[in-house]
Amino acid sequence: MSPSFEVKVEGMHCASCAQRIEKGLSRMEGIEEVSLNPATEKASLTYDPDQVSSTDIVKKIRDLGYDVANEEVELDIHGMTCASCAARIEKALNRMDGVTEARINLATERGSVAYHPESVELEAILQKVQDLGYEAAPREEETALTEGRDKEIGFQKRLFLVAAVLSVPLVWTMFHHWEPLAWLVPDILLNGYVQLLLATPVQFYAGWRFYRGAWKSLKHGSANMDVLVALGTSAAYFYSLYILLTGGNALYFETAAIIITLILLGKLLEARAKGRTSEAIRKLMDLKAKKAVVVRNGEEIEVPVEEVVEGDTLRVRPGEKIPVDGVVLEGQSAVDESMLTGESIPVDKSEGDEVIGATLNKNGTLTFRATKVGKETALSQIIRIVEEAQGTKAPVQRLADRIASIFVPIVLVIAATTFLLWYFLFAPGNLEVAILNLTAVLVIACPCSLGLATPTSIMVGTGKGAENGILFKGGQYLEQTHRIDAVILDKTGTLTKGEPELTDILPANDWSEEELLRWAASAEKASEHPLAQAIVRKAEEQQAELLPSDRFKAIPGHGIQTVIGGKPVWIGTDKLMREQEVPVEDLEKEKERLEEEGKTAMWVAVNGQPAGLIAVADTVKETSAQAVRQLTDMGIEVWMVTGDNERTARAIADQVGIQHVRAEVLPEDKAKEVNRLQDEGKTVAMVGDGINDAPALAAADIGMAVGTGTDVAIEAADVTLMSEDLRTIPAAIRMSRLTLRNIKQNLFWAFFYNSVGIPVAAAGLLAPWIAGAAMAFSSVTVVSNALRLKRVRLMKSA
Repeated sequence: MSPSFEVKVEGMHCASCAQRIEKGLSRMEGIEEVSLNPATEKASLTYDPDQVSSTDIVKKIRDLGYDVANEEVELDIHGMTCASCAARIEKALNRMDGVTEARINLATERGSVAYHPESVELEAILQKVQDLGYEAAPREEETALTEGRDKEIGFQKRLFLVAAVLSVPLVWTMFHHWEPLAWLVPDILLNGYVQLLLATPVQFYAGWRFYRGAWKSLKHGSANMDVLVALGTSAAYFYSLYILLTGGNALYFETAAIIITLILLGKLLEARAKGRTSEAIRKLMDLKAKKAVVVRNGEEIEVPVEEVVEGDTLRVRPGEKIPVDGVVLEGQSAVDESMLTGESIPVDKSEGDEVIGATLNKNGTLTFRATKVGKETALSQIIRIVEEAQGTKAPVQRLADRIASIFVPIVLVIAATTFLLWYFLFAPGNLEVAILNLTAVLVIACPCSLGLATPTSIMVGTGKGAENGILFKGGQYLEQTHRIDAVILDKTGTLTKGEPELTDILPANDWSEEELLRWAASAEKASEHPLAQAIVRKAEEQQAELLPSDRFKAIPGHGIQTVIGGKPVWIGTDKLMREQEVPVEDLEKEKERLEEEGKTAMWVAVNGQPAGLIAVADTVKETSAQAVRQLTDMGIEVWMVTGDNERTARAIADQVGIQHVRAEVLPEDKAKEVNRLQDEGKTVAMVGDGINDAPALAAADIGMAVGTGTDVAIEAADVTLMSEDLRTIPAAIRMSRLTLRNIKQNLFWAFFYNSVGIPVAAAGLLAPWIAGAAMAFSSVTVVSNALRLKRVRLMKSA
């Protein structure tokens, strides 16, 4: 019977949409029956899985111009022991009908599955993982995860201690083979049955997890690390048992016991180290306030922060954490936002200002209205972004995944070949030597370090970035950022503070300064542009009475036009004046002078005649010059792209040390500047405020949104920089370079252990217990190397 597939289609508006989709799907090879219901927006299909997959069907629907409703679930997955486990689960889930994409992360022991709920239920996905021999459950809260991780570490510790206590006497027997210390070994330990008594609990109690994992893996037609360990140690144990029962004395119980003990030690150290890789998430979780003081019916009530709802009025006293995001209603204070933005100087807050949850109120009482609570707060969004980044795979991991998926079967073939060669060719009839070399090959070859090489570095790298206010939205962006060799910076709000002030008023003809300011502010009061707001602020300071205006229109990149008292008013650039045929020759030299000073000069024209010039200056951020210098020192080409005129742009560029300038660029043309540099072979990062620059951010290889405050989830950006300190730009690139270098080091060591260890073991030059130690500590080496990233200093002062 052909499988059926039901999916919710988004974007259908009428019956013709349904007919179009139905027609397009029915033409696909392998589709047997299609039925669309515009009312429920669902498509039902019957298809031949040998000719077409559910993923192909979804792709076809999207190619037709519609979308498919997806749900995504985060899973906690337990029981994975190596990279091949993760690859196996991922492969099986991706083959399920209705599953769009599954990503499994060995380091975090988590999975992310995107699926169509109409076609496959979550229970079926969980059951599939369980059928493969692993435990899966929907993602728990971080506190529960931490408790679970601590419990698992405690269990591993008990197993290791049992194995270690019983293995020490067996290790002691090895001195019997070394004449100078042979007298130290008591005769009782040389008794084979005593050794059997010590080794058996190690083999079948401490080592039971390997047998259980191996059975589950083999039952489903695959092999993982557990298979290698179980086979290798069983070979040494049962060979020794056979020799003991047949009256021989060449026993290797200590080999099996030491291998299991060392692997358990490695797993314990690995689990502890892996716990440290996610410290960034725990630190962010710890920032959350536990209680909140809510004002209800005129009374202050202390409630758990989870009970705060949007619209509540809250009060925060000095020294307390602000529990949720909100807007100040009354009070004045300085708020320490360093834990989120990295800015060390407290920010003054008063009525109308936004406050961010988890920041620290310093010296005044604030009353504010809750605007974002629960998962909507800035901190929760940051945690979500970091978690998603840690769960995604960097492109460099694909090679490791492909190798891991076929690695264990290849090792089993190599081990079998090693046994046969030694038993029949190199040491004919010597079963002891053949089994020892077989065991060494099986034990040295575990691909654990291969599976941990990339995700551990990604976890630490994204976490370290978050601690410095740098949010990478995925492992792929963390990796790609290191390739950047050109950075485009927006001027207003990026290089400059974005809070311009009116500096000069130069009237023309019979206009006075007061009248020119009054008319300019009256015209600009409907505009939200920072330059317009600076003009209006100045008029308000001088208590100028503004005039009513009509038919306001913003002309992007050029200025504005409106009507005041029946007279048309234009404020803007030279080009706008030329288009309106306004004669401005008399003040052109003054305009040049203002622009050479780094000010933005704007013409004001009333009823077709010049009324004067108004100049606004936007001061450069203190760290802009340092950031540009650091980028240049890193070999990165820095460009400034702005809508300002050439003179003003050059003046600002000279202040911060930028050599390459593109002036008078319209907002919609910034993306073209990105494309131009890309056409020259550059890998381009666009840095902007994340709102006006969205097209350019999306067009760039890496889009960086700077100083976004509470709006941390700008979709167009790949990297969100919480602080307005531009030094976070070179810091982000530095973090990417260090992380990629760390990944390459990890992959080198992972491949080195196996590529060198397997031939050495096969050649009979590696004792099995040494192979076990090398394998166990290969994973510890990889995780420990990743943890070195926690110590790097990203932000440089100069």
